[in-house]
Amino acid sequence: MMTADDILNAKILVVDDCADNIALQVEFLRMGGYTRLSSTNDSTQVCALHAENDYDLILLDMHMPGMNGLEVMSGLKQIEKDAYLPVLAITGDQRFKIAALEAGARDFLTKPYDLLEFKMRVRNLLEVRLLYKTVAEQSRLQKEMALHDSLTGLPNRRLLTDRIEKSIQHATRTDRMMAVMYIDLDGFKAVNDQQGHQCGDELLKQVADRLREATRREDTVARIGGDEFIMVLSDIAHADDVVQPASKVLNLLAAPYHVGTVAVQVTGSVGVALYPANGSDVESLIAQADRALYHAKHAGKNQYHFSSPQDPAAPEKDWSSWSNGKAGGVPSAADSTA
Repeated sequence: MMTADDILNAKILVVDDCADNIALQVEFLRMGGYTRLSSTNDSTQVCALHAENDYDLILLDMHMPGMNGLEVMSGLKQIEKDAYLPVLAITGDQRFKIAALEAGARDFLTKPYDLLEFKMRVRNLLEVRLLYKTVAEQSRLQKEMALHDSLTGLPNRRLLTDRIEKSIQHATRTDRMMAVMYIDLDGFKAVNDQQGHQCGDELLKQVADRLREATRREDTVARIGGDEFIMVLSDIAHADDVVQPASKVLNLLAAPYHVGTVAVQVTGSVGVALYPANGSDVESLIAQADRALYHAKHAGKNQYHFSSPQDPAAPEKDWSSWSNGKAGGVPSAADSTA
């Protein structure tokens, strides 16, 4: 909820080529309790200053040498991608009022103005601007939550699909390879059963942190089930390039965990599918990596297995239901059965 302090702490830029006008406006603002004030008499610097400081309000004189107010607002539109310009246009020319509003100004002041009008227009614009930013941030967070697992913060199935598709596209353009590593914890169900789901959830968070540690900047690690994760390795030259990260994952997962006062030990199994050798799309690569994981599990666990055409069939899962973003949410720790 927006407070009076939020408004008074707003960042304000005063722009005027006349030093006396700047001094007058800054004094008015200080009298109103505003503290985060900046000013410039060079209109050509406004866009750069706003790009750096993201002002909540710009008091912009429309008549300045170098760039007039309309030209400044045209430049600001390139910075404010949503076209919301936090500009209070100030002009002594009545003809500029409509032009300023058409250019994107939120409001205007006509010279000469009195202190009360100045204070009310500044406060009203700041209330709207801060409310607008709050709504925009809430929208951003909602979109972020829709693409990430709520427990671990890792990308979820929906975002994973997009990352795999982009990795395939990059591999195709560069005539390289990419890999999908399907990771499943060995012994996680026993932790859940013996220590409780709260311990299991905390363990999954620590696992997620370790998997992040094992990825390069261009790679992706996602959680797709109770104790199931997928790592996408982009820009691979040879199949052998997957051996080191797969081994690193196994070593990281096998190290002891400390959940509160409880010492926990689990390991991981990894199935690997390569593009283009094992599939040409998201669904087939996930299915082949899952098949390879099945064989890693049945070969003794705590190891990785590469998919190959010679592998006997493993129990199939229907990946089409989520590869197009139609699946339900990620299961909780209690839903894991492995």
